[in-house]
Amino acid sequence: MSTYEHIFFDLDHTLWDFSANCAETLTDLYERHQLHRLDIPLPEFIIHYRQINDSMWDDLHKGKVTIEEVRNHRFANTFKLFGLAASHVPEGLDEQFISLCPTKSNVFPHTHVVLDYLSEKYVLHILTNGFRETQRTKLQSAKLDHYFEHVIHADESGYMKPDKRMFDYALKTAGIQTHQCIMIGDDLYADVLGAKNVGMDHVFVNRLGTKHTEILTYEIDCLSTLKTFL
Repeated sequence: MSTYEHIFFDLDHTLWDFSANCAETLTDLYERHQLHRLDIPLPEFIIHYRQINDSMWDDLHKGKVTIEEVRNHRFANTFKLFGLAASHVPEGLDEQFISLCPTKSNVFPHTHVVLDYLSEKYVLHILTNGFRETQRTKLQSAKLDHYFEHVIHADESGYMKPDKRMFDYALKTAGIQTHQCIMIGDDLYADVLGAKNVGMDHVFVNRLGTKHTEILTYEIDCLSTLKTFL
């Protein structure tokens, strides 16, 4: 029987299916700007963008780049892989991506069923490195917003996971201590080890079967498994 009272969820890649929503958005923008005229194949465009974006966000979590650098360079770096200079990137493409992507509504299998189940037993919160307006739109578009008491963002706290101060801020906001809660996320570094480092129990949602040597509280490959121990 679980002794937790509160659950913190990461949003992107944990509940909200960033990969599917990103692919839909890139397809829309590809067609809008007729990028086929630049001899950019759509499948490769999606694959390369996601690889670059994921790598840059990983560097962001580790403090190697700023959010401005991510937004200013991810499309330019993608176009470079096709032998195209940054000048070929349509004006405002990143702003259009940021505006459109959060309106997509794909979530991972069992998301709503699991949240229905957990919300009757625990107080749920979102703890995200995303930013207020973007994440609010995602939650509303995917009909997830009503599950969560607090949605704690990077721009609200001033810090990003795995920074201890982000978790401290979340605990203070919820008015609880570490033993009362558990953190659930897909990012081993930002979500899971960030929680572990502040003494918070944690669940690694490891859908990709990422190899590691960490000793974790729980590790799952599907959200439905949460119902077996929470």
